[in-house]
Amino acid sequence: MMNLKKRVLITGALVGSTFLSGLVIYIRANAAPAERVIHITAKKFDFSPDTINLKKGEPVVFEISSADREHGFKLRAFGVRANVLPGKVSRIQFQPDKTGKFTFSCDVFCGEGHEDMTGTVVVTE
Repeated sequence: MMNLKKRVLITGALVGSTFLSGLVIYIRANAAPAERVIHITAKKFDFSPDTINLKKGEPVVFEISSADREHGFKLRAFGVRANVLPGKVSRIQFQPDKTGKFTFSCDVFCGEGHEDMTGTVVVTE
């Protein structure tokens, strides 16, 4: 027969490992999804890419840089806006909460053709 000390040690080890396994499963199930990073380049008179496909509820980060001069980035449907300066990266974090096609644009006048500097965010389920 096993003595009492050994039984207590074995029972404690089993309970502890069960608790830790459950904790790991809980943390993984409730962890925030990783952000998807999307690199965007602004230059007279376009954005690259000019179409961005996203999933509703997926956290994203736009990293926007300028290839030539100051630009703006505005995605009105989601209240997203940033200045885009040459030599710097503007980071915009957001999580789309609706589906559809949404236009983004440069909102800093950058010369003749500025009004055509647009793109589309497509959000699906």
